[in-house]
Amino acid sequence: MRINILKYLYRGQLADMIYMKNRGEMTKRRVKIVSVEDTTFKVYCFLRNTKRTFKIENILAFVPIANHERDVI
Repeated sequence: MRINILKYLYRGQLADMIYMKNRGEMTKRRVKIVSVEDTTFKVYCFLRNTKRTFKIENILAFVPIANHERDVI
């Protein structure tokens, strides 16, 4: 998963992410990746309109946003 996250970072591509919180709750976020560390990564979260840090191991799904969809938004 870390390799895929790095690809999105280098491309500057937006993604939809489904994430499992430490308490077991699931959340869906639209994000733009800012940086990647060993076990975490920082994103700009469009749901919260701020930067957030997530654990790579807690990602359930990571789907890129197509360029044509981004132009419509």
